[in-house]
Amino acid sequence: MTIAEESTAWPQVTRPPYLGGLGFSFKWNMGWMHDTLNYFKRDPVYRKYHQNDLTFAMLYHHHENFILPLSHDEVVHGKGSLLGRMPGDDWQRFANLRALLGYQWLFPGKMLLFMGCELGQTPEWNANGEVEWWLLAAGPYHHGVQSLVRDLNQLYKKYPALWQSDFELHGFYWLDCSDSDSCILSFIRQTAEPGSEIAVILNLAPVVRYHYRLGLPRPGKWREILNSDADIYGGSNVGNMGGVVAAEHKSHGHPFSAEFTLPPLSITAFSLQQ
Repeated sequence: MTIAEESTAWPQVTRPPYLGGLGFSFKWNMGWMHDTLNYFKRDPVYRKYHQNDLTFAMLYHHHENFILPLSHDEVVHGKGSLLGRMPGDDWQRFANLRALLGYQWLFPGKMLLFMGCELGQTPEWNANGEVEWWLLAAGPYHHGVQSLVRDLNQLYKKYPALWQSDFELHGFYWLDCSDSDSCILSFIRQTAEPGSEIAVILNLAPVVRYHYRLGLPRPGKWREILNSDADIYGGSNVGNMGGVVAAEHKSHGHPFSAEFTLPPLSITAFSLQQ
């Protein structure tokens, strides 16, 4: 693989030379990185005015084969750590960080994460130091971030919908990206195989949303396969008791829908139970 760390709008970086491209395998999506961090650093009360920061990437996503970087440049030179950018008290900062990492893993594109970010390192990166592994024994929050990254990796391997069609038009569509007042976004990841759909929901406000109805492409039991608010990650353990049932009730352009409980500052994912 060859990967371009390229921050301009130069076209066809990942297209083959015989089509006029530069021939790289992947290109860093610098726009996604800056827009996403710009959103997550904001106090949730202001996020409803900036939801386009999270949706804009899909307007150009299919132009290149993108990597989603949370890179070395973002945790040095006075910018602070990823955790240090998150707003709120300790609980909210870690909940925001878990939602950010889940969003990176489940959004179309490949992931790049810099050392120390996988456990919520507190200070920015010090090239003369080391990863602060001792934080894992300092309480449940840092260990919870590390556990989430471990489980995200296992989830990624288990479900081809999260990687197989990253750059295909059929691999992604928004369920609803318009509920900015509630700071909620939802989308589907899928392969070309019927029944492969993964429904992903972000609630980026610090309140629980009960009885939140979303359209779904298929009826039946949708199992909750990820909840960043789970107790094992340091969250408040609000969830859907293992899953939801989609019934014939039109919503969001689909003939079926279900009511969800959305934990605060969280990302949840659901897979159709076969």
